[in-house]
This record gives sequence, structure tokens and C-alpha cells, in this order.
Amino acid sequence: MEISYSAVTETAAPAASLTSKDLAPVPAAARTWGTWNYAALWISMSLCIPTYMLASSLIQGGMNWWQALLTIFLGNAIVLVPMLLNGRAGTRYGIPFPVFARASFGVLGANVPALLRAVIACGWFGIQTWIGGYACYQAAVRWWPGLGTLPAVFPASWGWPRGQLVRSFYSGC
Repeated sequence: MEISYSAVTETAAPAASLTSKDLAPVPAAARTWGTWNYAALWISMSLCIPTYMLASSLIQGGMNWWQALLTIFLGNAIVLVPMLLNGRAGTRYGIPFPVFARASFGVLGANVPALLRAVIACGWFGIQTWIGGYACYQAAVRWWPGLGTLPAVFPASWGWPRGQLVRSFYSGC
């Protein structure tokens, strides 16, 4: 009995819903990032206003400045390990995370970790926006002291004191 391999060797075009230009692998010649680019990305993600706030709260809590810096560095180094493992396939094979996740979660299941990453990114963006807006609000109150005495727009139970609505509008734009 002879086995026909024609069905195995034929290539079928992928379904349009499973591929797009954004999900296609990046050719090796088009990958321009090197070690320094990734190091700069990690450092820029580590050196942000919430990190400075964390350091100041650790010092306020009783740590020395070097203990606070060491703690923050250790935390960032611990987070770096899963980030490197997660990004390895993308840097080596030029595929984005949703394509990499398909190997573990399947085509439809890969949407779950991709959406979880999106939710975390939205939360981090909210934290950064809140802190940046609050800094802008404090600077504006220094320049225009009357801004700090504006009447409350919302009930006191909402926790938005006077003038901070302006801050939230400014940071959201």
C-alpha cells in the first residue's frame, strides 16, 4: 500500500483573520535593535517618576538612600528576567507577542494574555498620567495660587478636592 504525501506537501494560504502585516515576522535584515537599544529601553522604563516616588517613600520609611536605591535596582532586576524571557522569541525570530502566545494558548486563547497585557498597559498609563497631572497641577497652583481655591465640582465623598478636575482634564488631553 502506497501512501500519498501530496496533502502534506501542499501549502494552504492562512486564513485572513489569522494573519496581518502587523503579525508577520520581521525579516532579519529589518531588525535594527541591538543590545544597547534594549538596555536603554529597560533603563528608561526603570527611571520614571513613580520610581523616584518609591525611593523617597522608602527613605521616608527609614531606609538609607543606598538601601532604597539597592531595593529599587533589585526589584527592577527581578522584573527584567521575565521580561527578557518573554521578549526572547520576538527578538530572535522577529515575531510579536500575540504570535508567540499562540504556541502556548492556541489561536483564540492567545487573545487572553494579549488582552491582559493591554489592561496592565492601560493601568500603568493611568498611574503615569495621574502622577504627571498632579505634578502639573502643583506647578500651576504655584504660578496661579487661585487655582488651589476653586470650588469643588463634585461631592466631597468622591475625593476630588477643588481644582483637581482641571488637573485631570489637563493630563487626559
